[in-house]
Amino acid sequence: MTNPPNLIHFPGAFGTALAARLDLPAQVPRAFALFAHCFTCSKDSLAAARISAALVEHGFGVLRFDFTGLGGSAGDFANTNFSSNVADLVAATAWLRAQHQAPRILIGHSLGGAAVLAAASEIAEAAAVATIGAPFDPAHVQHLLGDAALQIRADGEAEVTLAGRPFRIQKQFLDDLAAQDSAARIGRLRKALLVFHSPRDTYVDIENAARIYAAAKHPKSFVSLDTADHLLTQKSDAAYVAAVLAAWASRYVGPAAATATGTVTPGVVTVRESGEGRYTQDITAGPHHLRADEPESVGGNDSGFTPYDLLLAGLGACTSMTLRMYAEQKKWPLQRVTVTLRHEKIHAKDCADCETREGKIDQIDREIDIAGDLSDAQRARLMDIADKCPVHRTLRSEIAIRTRTAEPR
Repeated sequence: MTNPPNLIHFPGAFGTALAARLDLPAQVPRAFALFAHCFTCSKDSLAAARISAALVEHGFGVLRFDFTGLGGSAGDFANTNFSSNVADLVAATAWLRAQHQAPRILIGHSLGGAAVLAAASEIAEAAAVATIGAPFDPAHVQHLLGDAALQIRADGEAEVTLAGRPFRIQKQFLDDLAAQDSAARIGRLRKALLVFHSPRDTYVDIENAARIYAAAKHPKSFVSLDTADHLLTQKSDAAYVAAVLAAWASRYVGPAAATATGTVTPGVVTVRESGEGRYTQDITAGPHHLRADEPESVGGNDSGFTPYDLLLAGLGACTSMTLRMYAEQKKWPLQRVTVTLRHEKIHAKDCADCETREGKIDQIDREIDIAGDLSDAQRARLMDIADKCPVHRTLRSEIAIRTRTAEPR
């Protein structure tokens, strides 16, 4: 089985293969971002996946990867430490620089935030750094180890359960944390800094954000995440972070590119699995991008339109556009059209004007709100025109769907 197109591997700090995901917008990326996940998390954590998807919507390309020994990456986690994580970020930059272009934005979640602050000085092309719930001092992570930290120092290593999973941690990991000089490193950053933190973060106290902000020189900004939790488990929190981050980063990376990648063929829509969930799909049409998914109740991530949502959207958009075109031709004072649609399966016998009398049929209810200083006759005519929209006609006519196997690439 071949990997989804955005799954890649590159050599990490130890020379082992690191598993990564490169998410790209349909258009030429306005810039690339490198995302570092939280301690013992992975590139596919909810925060990483949701922030990446939202940044792609804003035109950014995003590379996120599993640190050595985590997720799909090779290597032994026990041999890693904070410094090796920083080295992995530099290795990821080297791959991105060679294959596309170096990241202009560095983003780190939790300990990943401390890691991008440390790696920033080694990534000359990076213009901006954003941290999310990051500790000021990487050694802060020791509190997660509890009493096991004493055992690690006494015995040289110990197995620790973190987030319900066992990890073997060595004394060199603790020694490396203790050797970090965060204040000096942040003071020398010389890059724009954006600090996200929630006052209700129970893993990394917001005082850490204050210390990061105080140590940094301008330009620097702080955004409170209000009621968000440390892992950004609410989609709205991740979307908010991405939206603010994209707007802020635009000052340092320039406007969105207007040119689409490759040759744009009118009427061609491409749908491919995103690799982020059981059903999540990336949809592109020329320079435009959409995401489709199924609700969580049926095993999806609820990260986009359902297939039937898209069907209704096509009919609704076509209806509104057709009414607008007709009103402009007639020079009628149409102000606004709002189309609300619903789809359901009903028993054929319940449909009075349907030819089919057995089994179930599809029923679409379409409600059209026409705003404007229009006469009753004009409104009635617009309602007649609604049935003449091209998508409506397509749905009511015979459709030939031809399916073939794509040629191997």
